[in-house]
Amino acid sequence: VIRPEPCGVCGSRIRFGKTAIKCCQCHLLLHTKCREQCPSLCTPRPHHHAWPCEGVLADFAPSTPPLVPTLVVQCVTEVEMRGLTETGLYRVPGAEQLVREWKRKLLRAGGALPALSSVTDIHVVCGVLKDFLRGLKEPLVTFSLHPAFLRAADIPDDAASDTALRHVVCKLPPANRDTLAFLMLHLLKVSCSPDCKMDVLNLSRVFGPTLVGHSSANPTPLAIMEDTPQQCKVVARLLSLPPSFWRGFVETEQENLVP
Repeated sequence: VIRPEPCGVCGSRIRFGKTAIKCCQCHLLLHTKCREQCPSLCTPRPHHHAWPCEGVLADFAPSTPPLVPTLVVQCVTEVEMRGLTETGLYRVPGAEQLVREWKRKLLRAGGALPALSSVTDIHVVCGVLKDFLRGLKEPLVTFSLHPAFLRAADIPDDAASDTALRHVVCKLPPANRDTLAFLMLHLLKVSCSPDCKMDVLNLSRVFGPTLVGHSSANPTPLAIMEDTPQQCKVVARLLSLPPSFWRGFVETEQENLVP
C-alpha cells in the first residue's frame, strides 16, 4: 500500500507499506486477514476518469492532504532519483514531442500513472512537469494574490519580506500552497547539487514565469515585459525561506506523497 486507504471489509485503515489484496475487477481493497470475509461476487467499476486537459491545480489534487497532484509527485521523485547529477536540470529542454506525448499519457491516466522510469531522458520528465504547471488555467501564485506576492518580494528588508511572503503563501488555496511547498523543497535540493549547476538564480529564471505568471490570463505585452524580472524575484525570495517553513505544509501526511 502506497496511499493509506480503508479496508473494504472492516473499514480500518491499511497503513503505508503494508501488504493488501485488491480486486482487479471492482478495485475493492482489503487486509489480507479480511480475505475470508470478502463478498464472493463483485461488480466491476467503470475505469477512473481521466484528468481534464486543463484546469486549476485543485482539479488535479488528491482528496487527502498534502494536496499535491500525483503527476507532480511522480515527476519530482523521478528527477530526484536519477536527475540530480544532470547539468542544466530544468534549463535544458527535453524533446518537445516526447514531452507532449508523456503529458497527454499522464493526463489520460488520471490518478493511476504509468511509471516514468521508461523515459530515458530525464529532461523529458522535467519538461512534462513544467508543461503541466504552465498549462494550468492560473499559475500556482493565483491571479488574485499575484500583486501581494510581488509587493512582498519588493520589500527591501529581508526579514520583513520573508514575513510578508509567509503570510501570502498561507493565503493560497490549500492545493496551490501544498504544491508550491513541495516544489520549493525539490528546487532547493536541485540548487544544492553541484552537478546540476542550477543555483537559486538560475532556477528562479526558469520557474518565475511558470509558478508566478501574471495577474490575469491575458496580460498585455507591457505587463509581460514588466512582470518578467518580478517573477524571478518572487521565486528567488521564496527559495530563500527556510525548508522547515515549507515542510510544515507537506509533512502532515508525508507518507501520502510516496508515488
